[in-house]
Amino acid sequence: MFEHEGRFFVRIDWTLLLIIFSILAIGLLNLYSATRFLGPRLFTKQIYFVFLGTAAFFITAAIDYRVYDRLAYPIYAIGLFLLALVLVIGRTTLGAKRWLVLGPVVVQPSELMKLALIIALGHYIHASPPSTEEGRSIKDLAMPSVLVGIPFLMILLQPDLGTGIMLLLIFFSIMFLLKLRLRSVLTLATFGLALLPLIWTFVLKDYQKARILTFLDPASDPTGSGWHIRQSIYAIGSGNFFGKGFLQGTQSQYKFLPAQWSDFPFSVWCEEWGFIGGMVLIGLYAVLVIWSIRLALRARDRFASVLCLGVGAMFFWHTFINLGMVMGLMPVVGITLPLFSYGGSSVLTFMIGAGLLMSVSSRIDTL
Repeated sequence: MFEHEGRFFVRIDWTLLLIIFSILAIGLLNLYSATRFLGPRLFTKQIYFVFLGTAAFFITAAIDYRVYDRLAYPIYAIGLFLLALVLVIGRTTLGAKRWLVLGPVVVQPSELMKLALIIALGHYIHASPPSTEEGRSIKDLAMPSVLVGIPFLMILLQPDLGTGIMLLLIFFSIMFLLKLRLRSVLTLATFGLALLPLIWTFVLKDYQKARILTFLDPASDPTGSGWHIRQSIYAIGSGNFFGKGFLQGTQSQYKFLPAQWSDFPFSVWCEEWGFIGGMVLIGLYAVLVIWSIRLALRARDRFASVLCLGVGAMFFWHTFINLGMVMGLMPVVGITLPLFSYGGSSVLTFMIGAGLLMSVSSRIDTL
């Protein structure tokens, strides 16, 4: 399990470590500004989350990634159990039942399910090579579709459409980046398009439909569902090139931005640090995703490759959707910005994901 543990810190991936903790440090600086008017409570809690996430990162990285391969289905089963437990005894907030209260700790199992899905898909793909040299057929995708379909439906019951969509995006990213037949890709795309009318009619709640309609025409409800997008765009634009300065943002400091510590922290950052600050943060995420793909290409087995592709896809889609959301380019769906938004489950999930990358990276040259 702890093979070569004595040399782990010698073989540590310092590039990955620097990227992860740079984003964390910037996120804490931004959170202090975003929550200053609320007092120290949220900022102090986030410090605890960061310490917990850092411990989880090093523990995950120290364990040989092949252990996760052997335990893939038990980990997946635990994830499903926690999702079922949420539906039975979960805490309900604003009509959604997404959280488990475990003493002083509040956990969102749907966040951790992303990692469980990546590990389970990695194990299946590693153990089941393509049936033909042409690539994976629709038949080869039956089991992976079941693996993603079960938690997706359970998460929709909470309801949490944003996290459900994230599971699908991670799944499709992994499958498309592997060897898929063109016919399989076209069939999946057609099936997805055919589901859209059914999702709109039977799955989406009224408030979710309102967010999409507001995205298409923000001016239609400027003081209601369009408020989030308009204020976010004002904040980002008012930062200009160099920003207004730390703690000097008017949209954030005067509380015009809703949920600016969870859904809209990038707006706060750009208002205070401008275009330059925004590009620095986006650059860090870009390097992180590219580094994940690089690790996937260098990995010695399919499980490690899928692990890196899945974690990289998780970081990419969270970043892409959150930035698109706060810039008014996508509907508001409540997707956090990795290691930047407030939230214990989110920080823990991404730090464990980064630990999985480190576990692969630190063993590439020793296997």
